[in-house]
Amino acid sequence: MKTLNFITKQLVLFLACLTLAMPTHADGLKVGQPAPQFQLKAQDGSNVSLAERQGKGWTVLYFYPKAGTPGCTAQACGFRDAIKLIKNQNAEVYGISTDEVKDLLAFHTEHKLPFSLLSDTDAKITEAYGAKMPLLKMAKRWTFILDPSLTIRQIDNDVDPVLDAKRVADTLKQLQSGS
Repeated sequence: MKTLNFITKQLVLFLACLTLAMPTHADGLKVGQPAPQFQLKAQDGSNVSLAERQGKGWTVLYFYPKAGTPGCTAQACGFRDAIKLIKNQNAEVYGISTDEVKDLLAFHTEHKLPFSLLSDTDAKITEAYGAKMPLLKMAKRWTFILDPSLTIRQIDNDVDPVLDAKRVADTLKQLQSGS
């Protein structure tokens, strides 16, 4: 069984790498546009609506391919470790993948993540943000920063999972200072 899980993870990673260079089928979102609205289930089964963030500070949405894989774990743990810096800049973080809620709960619990992971099992929201991999029902590794009016202020479609949280914290500081 362990061998099968390892092979499955390796196949997923191979396919993810294979499709990263392929163009997305969604219309490309641009900085300055309103963020696509959504309501998704969090790892604890609660519903999270983006509309409820309106006027409540900055929002970071990071899309990632698969909970439990090395890059996704590094990225999630990076956000965990930088969460105080990000929250000090009046921002909340949400990780979005096409994983099932139960898988997100296990990942969230294992790594003691202090932010919500959201399940987009049909990949409709992932596609609305242009972050869906072609041919696969998986997210590319993209990060969006939304201002309090839920306008897209930053799109990073070349994410280094190890450096993403630090980049987000630095970008939030720049955006909020107006520089």
